[in-house]
Amino acid sequence: KITENAKKSLASLKRENPQLEPTLAIIQAHNDHLIQEATKNFAKEIGLRVIHICLPEGSSKDEIVSEILRLNEDPNVQGLALDLPESLYGSKVLNAVKPEKDVDGLSNVNLGRLVRGDVHDCLIPPTACAVMELLENLGGKTVLLVGASGAVGAALQSMLQREGVAIVSCPWKAPQLQNELRHADVVVFGSVKPDDVPVSWIKPGTTIISCSHDLLSEKCKYGQKNNPATENTVGSLAIAMRMQNMVKTMERWIQSRQYRKWDLHCLKLQPLSPVPSDIEISRAQSPKAVDVLAKEIGLLTDEIEIYGQTKAKVRLSLLERLKDQPDGKYVLVAGITPTPLGEGKSTVTVGLVQALTAHLNINSFACLRQPSQGPTFGVKGGAAGGGYAQVIPMEEFNLHLTGDIHAITAANNLLAAAIDARILHENTQSDKSLYNRLVPVVNGMRGFSGIQLARLRRLGINKTDPDTLTEEEISKFVRLDIDPSTITWQRVVDTNDRFLRKITVGQANTEKGFVRQAQFDIAVASEIMAILALTTSLQDMKERLGKMVVANDKKGEPVTAEDLGVTGALAVLMKDAIKPTLMQTLEGTPVFVHAGPFANIAHGNSSVLADKIALKLVGEKGFVVTEAGFGADIGMEKFFNIKCRASGLVPSVVVLVATVRALKMHGGGPNVTAGAPLKKEYTEENLQLVAGGCCNLQKQIQITQLFGVPVVVALNVFKTDSPAEVDLVCKIAKQSGAFDAVPCNHWSDGGKGAVKLAQAVERAANQKNSFKYLYSLELPIVEKIRIIAQKVYGAQDIELSPVAQSQVDRYTRQGFGNLPICMAKTHLSLSHQPERKGVPTGFILPISDVRASIGAGFIYPLVGTMSTMPGLPTRPCFYDIDLDPITEQVKGLF
Repeated sequence: KITENAKKSLASLKRENPQLEPTLAIIQAHNDHLIQEATKNFAKEIGLRVIHICLPEGSSKDEIVSEILRLNEDPNVQGLALDLPESLYGSKVLNAVKPEKDVDGLSNVNLGRLVRGDVHDCLIPPTACAVMELLENLGGKTVLLVGASGAVGAALQSMLQREGVAIVSCPWKAPQLQNELRHADVVVFGSVKPDDVPVSWIKPGTTIISCSHDLLSEKCKYGQKNNPATENTVGSLAIAMRMQNMVKTMERWIQSRQYRKWDLHCLKLQPLSPVPSDIEISRAQSPKAVDVLAKEIGLLTDEIEIYGQTKAKVRLSLLERLKDQPDGKYVLVAGITPTPLGEGKSTVTVGLVQALTAHLNINSFACLRQPSQGPTFGVKGGAAGGGYAQVIPMEEFNLHLTGDIHAITAANNLLAAAIDARILHENTQSDKSLYNRLVPVVNGMRGFSGIQLARLRRLGINKTDPDTLTEEEISKFVRLDIDPSTITWQRVVDTNDRFLRKITVGQANTEKGFVRQAQFDIAVASEIMAILALTTSLQDMKERLGKMVVANDKKGEPVTAEDLGVTGALAVLMKDAIKPTLMQTLEGTPVFVHAGPFANIAHGNSSVLADKIALKLVGEKGFVVTEAGFGADIGMEKFFNIKCRASGLVPSVVVLVATVRALKMHGGGPNVTAGAPLKKEYTEENLQLVAGGCCNLQKQIQITQLFGVPVVVALNVFKTDSPAEVDLVCKIAKQSGAFDAVPCNHWSDGGKGAVKLAQAVERAANQKNSFKYLYSLELPIVEKIRIIAQKVYGAQDIELSPVAQSQVDRYTRQGFGNLPICMAKTHLSLSHQPERKGVPTGFILPISDVRASIGAGFIYPLVGTMSTMPGLPTRPCFYDIDLDPITEQVKGLF
């Protein structure tokens, strides 16, 4: 009956969860195979997969525990049972089993819940269940437990007491045993009866139940002619009960993987005035342990990989677990054309989610880019937000984080090395020599690797035996014939190093004179970074990495990373970087930090994966707030036309960040220079400059409206801004079509200072959304560039250089014409000229070159000259950065 019920229940669970494969792991450390076979038979009957781990007899407790810990962390194992010699059933072993996988109910957690009376919240030991099943109608009877020590004995006592039964428990060696046996109506043997305890001590007609391990299916032989007794053994019944427990475990496992309501405990802020430095504020707050934060927002323990106390990688398996969970609202933070100092988009992003979650009790997630080491040690400094709206610990955020940029650097430079090495080897070896080295004989066998078989198929060579290729086929296979003058793949380093903008490689004698000019880019400008930000899965990332075009061959055809055979290795280097990093804001709300592509070269947005995971976690009524780099004309346009196409996600609201400082600059104020004190025009009230500069704000609102998304203007207030200036900006913003315009004080007050912004965003998210892309992908490359230039930048027209036109023709011929456009343009002006502020008109946008990031999936035209390697200023930020050798604390980071 029990087995049949378990079978039906398990079948029902499988129907509701078709991909489910319920798995019970059993660790055995003795040579009794009777239990093993019985368990297999029961498991097969109910439809359960069993993994049997047979350890040698005599295995130590430490060896058992080591195996238990391994199975605890195996997400494919839902239940764990132990079949061990009695001597190994100690608390160290039993409590090593995760309570949720403890189908034998022997851990302190399960036993404690049982004793406390939480029967529905625990797993009861199968042996105890079996005894209770056999002992029906015990009213008025006395039960004697003999030799029933440990967890099973405690469970039995607890369950019998709950039934109101009179219980006596004693060991086999107890002096009063004979007397107790004569008076008991029921005797339960917890272990094998010693020979020196005669059967004659037992009262005639007594019910005897044996729980010992060596009595699986045989009847007890305790009855005699003159002393009849009812004899039972729990063996098979206990195994059936174990299966029943496994079904309960599966039900709980499935329930645990459903979407969980957040139980977030926010951190309190006590803002000081004047506002201290960012690093002082960060250090004054005590962040929650990241595993605590993860649990609060519904992440499972097997879905996070912890890095220290405050960072954790989140596994992509979460997307599969929550695939049926509706997404939350999707909010983009963009900005007006900024000053070189930046206008605080990251600060607004963090302040907004602090307001939503810590003050309005609405689930929200911030999704931010990982900062590059270049700006951190160069001019800009840290990028964790600022003041009382930042990600903490800010030094962790700004320095290395979880090593994603290092992984990108390693992968990028491996590919660069592969290109030059391949050119050298092809130029110095015959076809036969190349073939023998590319497809060597190993242990007497010769075979193609998987990636080589894929290349053969692309070449139209449908052979799998290396010895069957013709000379012509061998030549086609081994010769990539890379044209060195067409190599577009550069080496990278995550440091502002102007002297690497142009270099010469191959000067050593060992390179046999194959010298060529090349350059270094900053690591975050690597196409691999852009791919990381746009990928939707590990498989998708592998495919994108393989599609990366690194050069053309001498016939003008593209050469890819896949052709070089390096795709798998790149994926291995990136296997951890693909997982978003979980951190928290100053008020303890969750943040994903993932990817950091340049916004004026690449698309300048954090990762699709972080957004997708966060949208599932916040729930249908929650908000995910992500940020686009630089002004709306660059970062936002790319977010909509590139990132939203890759993700399939539809934005709910755009928050457009403005500052009085930037508007004054656009209204004709003097130049703003990073590191230099602000001129008096920016620190004193000047309504004329503000009004004049609002043309840029109006233009950016209009750009947002091209995409059909409601826009809320967030005026990031500085202490030098006058109330009249603030009111003027909000008034003009609303008159220009913004859904709302709100002054924000999150920098000085934390989330409390952005509550009005959060409320405006919540209202705007409920508006009708008619999101649309700016252009069709089927349009010619030049036409797509023209639409962006005219509709977004306000250009009269575009002008392609002969080089740019040649590249457009080549990419169109190679089949890349249907990709979106990623404009590489200055962020300091709507035009291509950084000095032209406000809303320039009537200009012709010059396209000096056109390049392609085929793996990332976009064409990027270069407007004027764009540097992919920043340089250090005369006085970089690193002058102020130091490490206290006693406390190991970082100083002066920002």
